[in-house]
Order: sequence, then C-alpha cells, then structure tokens
Amino acid sequence: MEKQNKLAIIPLGGLGEIGKNMTVIRYGDDIVVLDCGLAFPEDEMLGIDLVIPDITYLLENQDKIRAVVITHGHEDHIGSLSYFLKQIDVPVYGTRLAMGIAEVRLKENNVANYTLIPIKPGDELTFGSIQVGFIQGNHSIPDVVGIYFRTPVGTIVHTGDFKIDYTPVDGKVIDLPKFAQLGNEGVLVLMSDSTNAERPGFTKSERTVGAVLDEAFNGAKGRILLATFASNVLRVQQAINSACKNGRKVAIIGRSMINVINIARELEYLLVPEGTIIDIDEIKNYPDNQILILTTGSQGEPMSALTRMALSDHRKVAITPSDTIIISATPIPGNEKSVSKTIDALLRLGAEVIHERSMGIHVSGHASQEELKLMLTLVRPQFLIPVHGEHRMLITHGKLAQDLGIPKENIFIGTNGQVFEFEQGVDGVTGKLAGKVTAGKVFVDGLGVGDVGNIVLRDRQMLSQDGVLIVVVTMDKGSGGIVAGPDLVSRGFVYVRESGSLMGEAKQQVKQALDKCEAGQVTEWAAIKTSIRDALGKFIYEKTRRRPIILPIIMEV
Repeated sequence: MEKQNKLAIIPLGGLGEIGKNMTVIRYGDDIVVLDCGLAFPEDEMLGIDLVIPDITYLLENQDKIRAVVITHGHEDHIGSLSYFLKQIDVPVYGTRLAMGIAEVRLKENNVANYTLIPIKPGDELTFGSIQVGFIQGNHSIPDVVGIYFRTPVGTIVHTGDFKIDYTPVDGKVIDLPKFAQLGNEGVLVLMSDSTNAERPGFTKSERTVGAVLDEAFNGAKGRILLATFASNVLRVQQAINSACKNGRKVAIIGRSMINVINIARELEYLLVPEGTIIDIDEIKNYPDNQILILTTGSQGEPMSALTRMALSDHRKVAITPSDTIIISATPIPGNEKSVSKTIDALLRLGAEVIHERSMGIHVSGHASQEELKLMLTLVRPQFLIPVHGEHRMLITHGKLAQDLGIPKENIFIGTNGQVFEFEQGVDGVTGKLAGKVTAGKVFVDGLGVGDVGNIVLRDRQMLSQDGVLIVVVTMDKGSGGIVAGPDLVSRGFVYVRESGSLMGEAKQQVKQALDKCEAGQVTEWAAIKTSIRDALGKFIYEKTRRRPIILPIIMEV
C-alpha cells in the first residue's frame, strides 16, 4: 500500500460465513470501513455470547480511517459497532433506521462517545480521495442502501444485502436505474450479496406474505402468536395490518422486538393506528380471538420469549390448545435443531403451529439467481467479488458471473483478511490477490471481549465431553514425602460413589508416580504435576477410553 495509485479491498468478515460483515476500502492513506457486524456463536463455541471481527488491521491504521458507512440495521451489519467505537472514534454514516437501532445498542453497551450521522439514498459524501454514494435497495428491513465508492483507480459498487422487490411494503423500490447508470459509467469491482446464490429463480415479494397472514388470521379462532426477526419491520407492519383488519389488539414480548418497534414507530417506518398496541398484562381483558402477540424466538434461542412459552416457563403467557402460532422466519444455518425442538414443544401443548415450510408464511430478504444475474447485467463490472455467504455460495455466485461472460480470472473468491489489490497500469487496471492481513473471530463472553480464545474453547470442549479430575496431594516441604492424599475429585467424569474400584486404582497410579519422583529426587512442582498427569491420563484412557482434564494440586506443609 506504499504507492498512492493502489486500491485495496480487504474483507475482515462476511466471506465464507453468514454474518460478521466488515470490509475495508483503502486508497493511499484514506480508509473507509463498510459495515460493522457480528455473528452468533456456533454450537461448539461453548459459553460464547457473540462473535465479532478481529480489527487488528484497523487499530494499526486508525489514523487513516475517515468513516464507517452502514448498509442497513441488521445485527450482522451493525452489531459490533459498540466494540469498534470503544476503540476507534470515527463518525458512522447510515440511514435513519439503521442509526436509530445502532444508537440503542450503543447506549445499552455504555459507549460514551459516538457520532452517528443519518444519510438518505442519493446522498454523496467525500472522505479524502474516496467519494461514497448511497443507493436505495430492498431487503427484509426498511431503509437499506447499496453503496458505491469512487476512487482514482475506479468505482466499487457494493449491493449490501438485497433483493429485487417490485412491490415492496413501504413502496420504496430498489433503484435499478442508479445501478445501471453506474454500469454505463464503468464499474471496476462489484461486491454482491451471495446468500441465495444457490436458489434458482426470483425471490418473492415481501408483500406476498401479507396475503398469507390475512388468510391465517381469518382462520384463527383463538389468540395468534407471531414470531419473526425483531428487525423485520416490514413483516411486523403486515402482521399489524392483518390484526387491524380482523379487530385484534397487538401485544409485544421480547426486549429486541419492543426496542425495534419503538424506534420504527418513532421514525415513522412503522404505522400503527392509535389504540392498537396494548401492554402484555392487558391481554386478559380481551377475548382470545381479539389478541395478536408479536414475539421474538423465531430461531429457537434458549432464552427467547417463544422458547420459554414452549417450555411453559414464561411469566406472562401460557400456551393453550386454542392458540395459533406463526413462525415467520427461516432457521439460520445451525439453528434448525433448536427451531424443530421449539415447534415440537408447542405442538405438544396442543397449539396449531404454522411455520416456514407452510407455503408463503416467509420470504427471503436476499436475491436469488435471476436477480443476481440482473444485477451483474446492469452493473457490468470488470471484476466480481462475491460477498455475504458461505464458501459454496461464493463459488456458485462466481459461476453465475462466468455464464454472463465475466472471465474466471476476474472473479475473486476470497477469505477474511485477503487483500484484493487494484492498480492503474499502462493497459488499464489490473487486479490481484496481494497477501493477507490479520482477520478472524473475536469471542465475546459476558463482559470479556477477546479474552476467550481457541485454547480456552478447546478446554471447554474437553470439559463438556469428558469432565475434570482433580488430584489433591499434601507434601512435606523438607522431605518431599506425602503427608496426606492423594485425594481425587471428579466433576463430569464419573460418579465417585459408583466407581470406587476405578478411583482406588487411580490413587495407586498417583502414589506410584510420586514415589518415582521421590526416588529420582524430583522436587520441582511442575515436573511432579506433569508426572501425575501423564501417569493418570494413560491409566484412565486405558480403563475408560476417556480423556478428562487432569488438574494436580500440590500443597506444602
């Protein structure tokens, strides 16, 4: 990056994964950061609350960062702002709804200093040598933008999360003419959403869900509980519309749902007739057929309102056989099992459950193959970097581009941390992969950010699989002889009362190891502990085929 005429695109998250979206656009000494998202932990990330991008590269270059620009208000695009802004103080630009949701998150996380600047589609801003413009998009949340970056080397177009919806609920159609105009002017790189790259055809309009909701509401005899993503404001709007048509009051459960609905109403992205929304405690004052409850928990999250209701563990709402429950969301990859368990539990309570496999109750917010092709045809980029998707999705998106005539060598399938470098040469702009920067996952566990690493996770994995065996020995400081013990304490390994002979033999193994140390005049604690660990570990594996974590504790008297 020494030369001024090089343009670098560096994804720090969002490649080869769903979520954690963050990309660095750099020309010379000017950096603009695109999105600042988080991901939710996978099953093997025991005890982890959130996963955020590693921003080492940005911390090393923070004097060059001019701004953060945000495509929309979903957690996988704004969720790590709190952690980022605690370390790097730069202005953040995004649409009003995205900034409204971000501000609530920042206050919750006690971020003292931040500058959030609302923009609207059509705005253009200049940050040093990089000009940034915002394009109206469509997605499952309102106020979505694609973003373009004009640089001295060429123009980058980033679609953001998008679909092409000709009849959006809020009436704001994606600005295809702007994408086409940029294509006519010449686009160097297109970075395009790959989430649905494997799905043929077109993604249905969000408006089609409204008709299905109307039908479900008409047929429901008792209460309706609708679970969806809190941020899916357009889905919430359609549910409220259906409730009003059918004379139902609306109660809301779930902190994130309450927060987003309050922000969306305040900013007038959600239009709710006066008197429609009631407090959850008031539902007992109305007949069941006049109630709609909007709730979180469409992903089977353990602590969410719907999951607690399914387990008959919610303080305010108990599921009854007359309830109709609508789960209006697709399980995020990895959440399928949790969602299935929640549905089963609700069915056992006698409720009727309408879920994603029921026709039309959910549509995706992401472009399918024909829309991706249309975007490529309009923008006509010299280079394509597929983004926002697991590796197979990026590969499939690349193949679609090849079918449309983009040369294979101009399609860059990358990984997080990869530097895509573009340089103006005599014969035009050339692009190449130019090494890597530090990138990866930073784990958030409670108030700890990054203090839980792979080694701690590996220990947690081992503890969860085979437990821990603690060996306590008291030794004489002078002679090195055993004064008391060894005593064995098992947690998650075996039940001691039923494993007397095994524990007795294990104690003998420890004594033999200590005798060997004494005979060899080994007095260093570290060496004695290693000897105990090795002897006991080998014995236990031979007897049980398990590998518990062995913790020797030596006390001197």
